[in-house]
Amino acid sequence: MYTTFYITEQQIKRRIWVYLPADYAISGIRYPVLYMQDGQNLFDAKESFSGEWGIDEYLDSVDFAGIVIGIDNGGETRILEYNPNDSTTYGKGKGREYLEILVNMLKPYVDEHFRTLPGKEHTAIAGSSMGGLISFYAGLFHPGVFGSIGVFSPSFWLAPELEEQIANTKARGHSRQRYYFYAGGMESDDLVERLIGVQKLMKKKFRCKAELVVNIKGTHSEGYWKKMFPGFYEWLVGRFTG
Repeated sequence: MYTTFYITEQQIKRRIWVYLPADYAISGIRYPVLYMQDGQNLFDAKESFSGEWGIDEYLDSVDFAGIVIGIDNGGETRILEYNPNDSTTYGKGKGREYLEILVNMLKPYVDEHFRTLPGKEHTAIAGSSMGGLISFYAGLFHPGVFGSIGVFSPSFWLAPELEEQIANTKARGHSRQRYYFYAGGMESDDLVERLIGVQKLMKKKFRCKAELVVNIKGTHSEGYWKKMFPGFYEWLVGRFTG
């Protein structure tokens, strides 16, 4: 199912996809929630701009599914929405405002209208490429909201100030977070090296858990992110149920 979420302060209409576990209607229980970027690519190939992840098909096949909220990107505004930093090439980043809307408007709406487990230990966020970049920053900037963060092939090339930002960020519950970094070996030359550096820095700075998975044949594509999603979700469920 999906709904249109109207953000009155910014006059924005955005489609929000809502995946509910197969037993949601009859279980009466509350569920953990995973927020994901680029909602167009998660559930329906016809809506996708570069291939779908098959999230619903995968979750329908397992017995530990939770709620997944897919947030459509803004199309031509995607790069700015998913970048919290200003760029000389692309302009003023709107990522911080995007995260404020997610945290202060969308999440409360989801928690009110669906049977969720609202605490950070049951709230995750994930995305790929630019969506991976903003998902990482969601964890860095909002450690009290997101306990688990999935960062697939992040566009760290657009964030040269990232390591400095990590170093200057005050620890506020980051130690109770978990980060899942993924990179394909066939992506940019320095992505794996950059992720290794960020992983080490996060663990040293915040003493949080951070795992790095590399598929040496992986390309920067929805097809490989789809292949890697089940492994990520099994990792995620370990946090939810552990």
